[in-house]
Amino acid sequence: MHRFVLPYLWPVLTGVLLAALLLFIFPDRLSNPFSSAPPAQTPPPASPLVTASEQASSRPAPEIRQAAPLSRDQGPASYANAVSQAAPAVVNIYSSRIVERDQHPLMSDPFFQQFFNGDDATTHQRMLSSLGSGVIVSHDGYVLTNHHVINGADEIQVALRDGRETLAEVIGTDPESDLAVLRISLDDLPVIEMTDSADVAVGDVALAIGNPFGVGQTVTMGIISATGRSHLGLNAYEDFIQTDAAINPGNSGGALVNPDGALVGINTAIFSRSGGSQGIGFAIPANLAHSILDELVTQGRVIRGWLGIEAQALSRELAASFGLRTPQGVIVAGVVSGGPADNAGLEPGDILLSIDGQAVLDARATMSNIASIPPGTSLPLTIVRSGERMDVTLEVGERPVMDNAPAGERPKDS
Repeated sequence: MHRFVLPYLWPVLTGVLLAALLLFIFPDRLSNPFSSAPPAQTPPPASPLVTASEQASSRPAPEIRQAAPLSRDQGPASYANAVSQAAPAVVNIYSSRIVERDQHPLMSDPFFQQFFNGDDATTHQRMLSSLGSGVIVSHDGYVLTNHHVINGADEIQVALRDGRETLAEVIGTDPESDLAVLRISLDDLPVIEMTDSADVAVGDVALAIGNPFGVGQTVTMGIISATGRSHLGLNAYEDFIQTDAAINPGNSGGALVNPDGALVGINTAIFSRSGGSQGIGFAIPANLAHSILDELVTQGRVIRGWLGIEAQALSRELAASFGLRTPQGVIVAGVVSGGPADNAGLEPGDILLSIDGQAVLDARATMSNIASIPPGTSLPLTIVRSGERMDVTLEVGERPVMDNAPAGERPKDS
């Protein structure tokens, strides 16, 4: 009897074990015959939020509230008034995007693929979320934040301190300064005042307001440690305010304010070996943020001057090899084909000594200065080629819009 049953028993046991294994590995791919509910449908991706730049020309520049100059006669014993003035205008930003979920590794095995048809084997989608902060800067609902906070998002939600929440529209972004402008449609919005960041001095008290680690709105205090910080490799254009007010993940896009509660800068980055605050934080100055806000709202993009060259710093050794007594100027390491410099006859290996009569001393500073020149301007240059000084005039072009690559990977051309 056992010999008669055994040949039929092993296939049955093998089939049961295989079915149990498949149910354990792929519970969501096999329908439940005892359930009457229809299978869950994956929601369609949200429609893009970025407004076409063609609509920007019809928008007026936002009306910004300008703060009075800071008095440095005597510091207050408490900063509660400054916080109550600024904090309502600082918002929490929650961005989300839909990504394709990877297949299970066993799905690449032909043995398991035979149990699923082509429709069932498609990849599923999942939602990735990130958080940051932002600042309401006008009664029209414009919100300043960091580009990296909302980069690639399919949906952006803004939460105010008073408990209101709403979806935001992306008006424009500028990856090269790491700034973005959103717009929300709510009534009676709290608005922060902007100070003249050119008047910020090292030693001024600074308060950082944001949503660190998603714990909720938080205020930290420190001082302005330095101004005009650059050469950090964070953005293509750098002119940071440095502070030791604690800035942590989630603070990005939040406000750095003075003791009067006026906006000094937009918190954007930290220098850290651990991922937490180590007393070295950086903010984009309010003046720069204001100018980029106006251009993104009215033009849909940031318009910068461009020469179409890649500049390299000139060391003493290189200066000596070119026959120069001092390392003044920058080397033209590359020329963009069809760009303004190429059209004017500049060549790789030329040394750029001066621009519009101003001596060139630093490649990054020169890049920032060129960016501020309106496209179409005739610009006189002095160069050295093969040991001979030459005067060249070119027409400044408009810098092409760069991609969303990290600052360290973007072309460092002027």
